[in-house]
Order: sequence, then C-alpha cells, then structure tokens
Amino acid sequence: MSTLRNKVQLIGNLGNDPEIVNLDSGKKLAKFSIATNETYKNNKGERVTDTQWHNVVAWGKTAEVIENYVTKGKEVAIEGKLTSRSYETKQGEKRYLTEIVCNELLLLGK
Repeated sequence: MSTLRNKVQLIGNLGNDPEIVNLDSGKKLAKFSIATNETYKNNKGERVTDTQWHNVVAWGKTAEVIENYVTKGKEVAIEGKLTSRSYETKQGEKRYLTEIVCNELLLLGK
C-alpha cells in the first residue's frame, strides 16, 4: 500500500511542444503541461467544460520518448508523483510550484 501514498494518473492533451533540457551531467529533462477536461451541467442545465492545467516533468528514458514522439495537442496518459517546490525570482519574490514527476507515459489517440 505504500506505493499508493503519492500517485497521480492523468489523461490529457499537451498545451505546447515539450521543452527538452540536456543537463551537463548527461541527463535529459522534459517539461510540458497537459490539460484535462471535465464536463458537467450547471444548475441552469447548461453544459460546462472545466479545463485544468497540470505541469509535468520527466527524466531519462521517459524524457527521450517524449522528445521523439510527443508534440503539442497529443493525447497522453501519464503516471507519476506530485511534488512541490519553491524558488525566488530575481526581484526577491518567493514562488511556489506544484508539478507531476512522470515515470510512465502512454501515447493515446492518433
């Protein structure tokens, strides 16, 4: 059960082409965002679509697959863990970022 403590599974579409970073250590990093859509009817009976954006990062072999096969608009299923971090801007403001570290990727659609 300990593997279920921090697990995220999403199916969505890429908002932009992934950003690929080749680090000095030889590791590869892919950064991208995916949109998930939920459709429901509001109290007036109108159909409403709620879109949520999720920041995703992937390392190593997963990043290589993303670099070679994933582009803007592509539908993907991802599995990973949720992480949070903070950083400071050049102006000294503290910013917080939540992202999914992807360890499995499935290409969907055409």
